Amino acid sequence: MPIDLSTALGAELPTTEFAWTASDVQTYHLALGAGEHPLDEAELRYLDDRSPVVLPGFATVAPSFHATEPPAVSFPGIEIDLAKVVHGSQAVTVHRPIPAEGKARTTTRIAEVWDKGKAAVIVQEGVTTDLDGEPLWTTRSSIFARGEGGFGGERGPSESVAYPDRPADETLRVRTLPQQALLYRMCGDRNPLHSSPEFAVAAGFPAPILHGLCTYGIVQRAIVDGLLSADPTAVGGFSARFAGVVFPGETLEVSCWREEGRVLATAGVVEREAPALADVVLTLA
Repeated sequence: MPIDLSTALGAELPTTEFAWTASDVQTYHLALGAGEHPLDEAELRYLDDRSPVVLPGFATVAPSFHATEPPAVSFPGIEIDLAKVVHGSQAVTVHRPIPAEGKARTTTRIAEVWDKGKAAVIVQEGVTTDLDGEPLWTTRSSIFARGEGGFGGERGPSESVAYPDRPADETLRVRTLPQQALLYRMCGDRNPLHSSPEFAVAAGFPAPILHGLCTYGIVQRAIVDGLLSADPTAVGGFSARFAGVVFPGETLEVSCWREEGRVLATAGVVEREAPALADVVLTLA
């Protein structure tokens, strides 16, 4: 059905209450490739049984970590076939370090709906607090829905990060695993685009692709480990635009520029010389 802009824009979704454990945090980190160097003490901090350090990216999966069904793109005024949808961008702002276990609630609203002609972009903003109402994190994400434009909305802004006019200060390489997407599914994202060859082909891809949020988390961890002494508490925020697909088993090259109070980065696939993430900004706490 066409997007009903008057109903969708500003709509508040049902508040969700959820809990997580240190084991959930460990699973998330393992799904990003942590533990590849099992004798590295810094890396093992992500996998501690009782009090693992927590990457801010965990905020993107915590509310739906135990989901076992594919997600539905069903909001007030919006009903879209999952096969038409890809993740557009993701941002997380942490208001304090994420604890290794806890309980929280998230309130989400449809913040923006843009009409790109042949596609629609739907932006959600979620505010998460602990059960006492103290802020934990804020997320902002967009999805790109092919074939859902033309509903008469505004086209929206087109913004990009201005990178320094110099070679990258650091270049990091991360190898993804052939089973990386199947591991990441254990974090609650059961979209068959990442596991079913038949669904992937029907969606226009030659094979299942890696979750965008998995790439997002892998790149975040690479920057934290490579530039911030493996200290996730040094991160105040992390945002990125999904610029291309990654197939499990491919290698990511992350180019980083240090600036006052933040790190800018891009990520690309080495084997295909193709973009993966753009407009990456890690803000220091």
